[in-house]
Amino acid sequence: MTSSTTPELPKPSPAPRNAGERRGPRESSSSWRLTDRLGLALAWVLGVLFCVIAVAIVVFLAVQGLRYLHPSLLWTNPKVSNTQRGSGGFLDPLLGTLIVGVISLSLAGPIGVGIAVWLVEYGRPKLLARLVESTVEMLAGTPSIVLALFGLLIFETKVTGFLSAINGGIVFGKSCFIAGIMLLFVALPYVVATVREGLQAIPNHVREASYALGKSKIATIRRVLLPSVRPSVITGSMLGFGHTIGDTTIILLLMGDTQVLQGVGHVPLLGILRGTGSTMTSYIFDNAPTGDLNHPQLAYAAAFVLLLIVLALNLIVDIFARRSRELRWS
Repeated sequence: MTSSTTPELPKPSPAPRNAGERRGPRESSSSWRLTDRLGLALAWVLGVLFCVIAVAIVVFLAVQGLRYLHPSLLWTNPKVSNTQRGSGGFLDPLLGTLIVGVISLSLAGPIGVGIAVWLVEYGRPKLLARLVESTVEMLAGTPSIVLALFGLLIFETKVTGFLSAINGGIVFGKSCFIAGIMLLFVALPYVVATVREGLQAIPNHVREASYALGKSKIATIRRVLLPSVRPSVITGSMLGFGHTIGDTTIILLLMGDTQVLQGVGHVPLLGILRGTGSTMTSYIFDNAPTGDLNHPQLAYAAAFVLLLIVLALNLIVDIFARRSRELRWS
C-alpha cells in the first residue's frame, strides 16, 4: 500500500492590524515627476504655514490673556462702568455659555444619534433617507444668521411665547432656551456625521452574530451597536458643543445680549432659561476695541478662557477618537 499525503498549503501572512506595525520601504520622492514633487512641496509649505498660524493665535491669546486675567474675573458679574477696572468679571457670560451649550447638546445628542442609527441601519424609504441626509448636510453649511432669523420668525409668535418673556401681550422671542434650541442645528450635523461613521465601521458579522443568538434588530442596536459607538457619540457631542459655544450671531439675536442673566418670573431655574443673557463670545464682541463697551483687556481675558475651554474639548475629542480607533482595530 502506498500512502499519499496532501501537501500543506502555505499560510498567508497576517495583515497588519494597526498603523504602528512595520511596513515595507517607502518610495523615495526623488523618482517622482517634477509636478508631483512641486505638489508635495506645496503641501508641506501649506501644512507648516497652517501650524504656524494656529500656534501664533494660541500664543498671542495666551500672552494677552495671562497678562489681564485675574481670578476675580471668574466669579464676579459684569458691571456698568466707564473704566475696565470697575467693570467686574464675566461670571454670568460664562454661565450663559454653559447653559446654552448644555441645552443644545441635550437636544442634539439624542436626535443626532437617532438620525444616524436610522440612516445606517434602516434607511427606508430611500427617498426620505436621501432627503434627511441632504438636510443634515445643508445644516452644516447654513450661516448662523439664517438660523437666527428663522428663530426670530418662529419664537416671536404667541404659540411659543411660553419660552421667553411676554410684556403687554408682546412676545420678545429672546431667551437662553430659544438660543439653545436654535444652536441645536449647529451641533446636530457633527453628531450625525461621527455616529454614522462609527456605525458604518462596525463589521456586518457583528450584527449577524447578534441575530444568530436570537436578538432582534432593535435589541442589536441598543445592546451591541450603540455601546460600540459610544466614543463616536462623545466625539460628535464635544465637536458640536465646541461649535455651539463659539457661535455669536444666534446669541446676539436670540439671547438678548444682556451682560448679566436676567430671569423671568419667580421660578429660579425656569426664569433664567426664559430670560436673557450673554455668552463668552458676545461678551468678547461687546468688550472688543470695536465693540460698544471698548474694554479690550476684559476681551482678551475672556478670549483666553474661551480658548482654554475649546482646547479642553479638543483634547477630549482626541482621546475618544484614539480609543475608537483602538476598539476598531482590536
